[in-house]
Amino acid sequence: MRIGILGLGRIGAFHAETLSGLGVVESLVVSDPFADAAKAAAERFDAEVADSPEAVLGAGVDGVVVAAATDAHPELILACVEAGVPVFCEKPVARTMTEGVRVLKAVEGRDVPVQIGYNRRFDAGFVAARAAVRGGELGKLHTVRSTTLDPAPPPAAYIAASGGIFRDCSVHDFDIIRWVTGREVTEVYAVGGNRGADYIKEAGDADTTGAILTLDDGTIAVVSNSRHNARGHDVRMEIHGFTDSIAVGLEDKLPLRSVEAGVTFPAGVPHDFFMDRFTAAYRAELTAFTEVVAGARPSPCTIADALEAGWIAEACTLSLHEHRPVTLGEVRQA
Repeated sequence: MRIGILGLGRIGAFHAETLSGLGVVESLVVSDPFADAAKAAAERFDAEVADSPEAVLGAGVDGVVVAAATDAHPELILACVEAGVPVFCEKPVARTMTEGVRVLKAVEGRDVPVQIGYNRRFDAGFVAARAAVRGGELGKLHTVRSTTLDPAPPPAAYIAASGGIFRDCSVHDFDIIRWVTGREVTEVYAVGGNRGADYIKEAGDADTTGAILTLDDGTIAVVSNSRHNARGHDVRMEIHGFTDSIAVGLEDKLPLRSVEAGVTFPAGVPHDFFMDRFTAAYRAELTAFTEVVAGARPSPCTIADALEAGWIAEACTLSLHEHRPVTLGEVRQA
């Protein structure tokens, strides 16, 4: 199998490394606006360099991984679909939901699979949690708690272009809540604060947030996010039902310290980066994409799936700014 990669920044280079280690991938064709990035990746992974996305699509690739800047996502997704080449694109589909809806409508009815990158769907813990919920092991759910805490905030330039913490960070929690529970969000209430880097507040964003999501069966989901967690990268989920309760992320690399007497858990070195926390999930995610390319499975995360998480982020952003509950119907576009 021959795979193209568009964008060789941090995540693109990481994907190139992962793909080069998959036995089914025979060769890579890489392209980046910065020639040095493409050249470095080509030398490291014995890949072919193409000078443009068009050249990648013309190089006989079986599938394409899009890891370029967000603004380029719509154009690149549509170029791949138009060329009849299956495409994996990192989230989000587009910078704005209006543009995302445009991409969705443009690919509707086309027989070319598109997979959007929400890697938590491939983490073993979240997979097991979904199976437990869907299998009825917990009984009827009443509470879900989802947490994403980063060890340090991104640079100011990234924050200014991110669209805000709900669209950039919390959206992973929103997607995994939908995926694990199989339920839709009907209403949100969000709050936020700024206790850290001044440039986040200056950008009109919050560095720490909380959101209450009401699911369509009455289950309450509590989402906690922060750009500041000195102990490490903390991603967890608790799911509470009337029969049982389970957790994802309670393992020895959990970046949390217990002060209970005699308790030594967690005993490992804390996760300090999302690539550390989700290395295996990324490998499983790209393995799934090769199966999509081969026609062995449908896309495990479609554009429509990704947009659903995006609508929740839009509702939370509006709720934060207007200090009120917001229903998904208020923000959703037809």
